[in-house]
Amino acid sequence: MNKQGLIDAVADRTGRSKAATGDAIDAVLEAIMRALSAGDALHLVGFGSFSRGQRAARTGRNPATGAEIQIAAARTVKFTAGKAFKDAVNAS
Repeated sequence: MNKQGLIDAVADRTGRSKAATGDAIDAVLEAIMRALSAGDALHLVGFGSFSRGQRAARTGRNPATGAEIQIAAARTVKFTAGKAFKDAVNAS
């Protein structure tokens, strides 16, 4: 499912217009990104938790040439599924 599929499914379920549903989904995603960018974690009970992690700098290899390259440190996003979400996925 892509974003448009999500919008269609939520609009059908709620009976709201696709435009209003799209705006609401965009607002939710933006709020999640802002919270994680600020360093906050986001916990949605029953669904899961989003948090920010850190990946250290490391040395890697170019697969085409075999030459060593330096890979810079980076922030990452972590998602941990909640119990209800895991149970729903495992039930199907």
